[in-house]
Amino acid sequence: MSNFPKGTALITGASRGIGAVYADRLAKRGYDLIVVARNAARLNALAARLASETGRSVAPLPADLNDKADLAKVEATLRGDPTITMLVNNAGTSSVAPLLNADIEKMNDMIALNTTALTRLTYAAAPAFVARGAGTIINIASVVGISPETLNGVYGATKAFVIALSHSLQHELADKGIRIQAVLPGATATDLWEIAGLPWQNLPASIVMSPEDVVDAALVGLDRASWLRFPASMMKTSGSVSRRRAAPFRSGSAIPRPPPGAGELHG
Repeated sequence: MSNFPKGTALITGASRGIGAVYADRLAKRGYDLIVVARNAARLNALAARLASETGRSVAPLPADLNDKADLAKVEATLRGDPTITMLVNNAGTSSVAPLLNADIEKMNDMIALNTTALTRLTYAAAPAFVARGAGTIINIASVVGISPETLNGVYGATKAFVIALSHSLQHELADKGIRIQAVLPGATATDLWEIAGLPWQNLPASIVMSPEDVVDAALVGLDRASWLRFPASMMKTSGSVSRRRAAPFRSGSAIPRPPPGAGELHG
């Protein structure tokens, strides 16, 4: 892939996991970066490493997107920086807790991050992209968005929102030169699972993807103008996702139901 400059990609949740891989891959594709995450030390280390390895400009922007002032700072960056050509809405939190065992305040925080912050950042970026007649918005959803009963239902509902919003954006903006993509990962090998008390190593190996494979497959889909991307080879069922339901969405993987008492993921 050419490293010819392609403008700047702003990536949220960029300090680890899928977000950090997007930062790596996009820098190697020729994008300058603005990387956003809560952990400033980890973000600064990522920015320094990628700038050294790729020669691209990588600017860290520490921010907690559930903090109104921090969110407003990122929105202002999206509105005010004309070099930004791509937004990757990756930041999010999750839960594997059964609904009745879940803390309502944590559920409220999850809704705020997974839907409200994502929507506000999209609204900050999209008008400038439309005015220029070009731009890309990638929203990281989840296969649980079409199978909300598989994990925590509030989490599934937030990801269903992301899918629906992305579909609407694609419908409204595709003819204006804007690329929209929703990425629906299944189980991915990140430390968020261990934080939740359900290490990904305990999941069936056949359904677990590396974050590198998730991002690489999603970028192949983006290159092929696929607005909805399941980065996996086939749909795995867990008793709650039928092959009939999965068929219209091509391919993907679902996550097996977690054991009772598993807690929340945060990232």
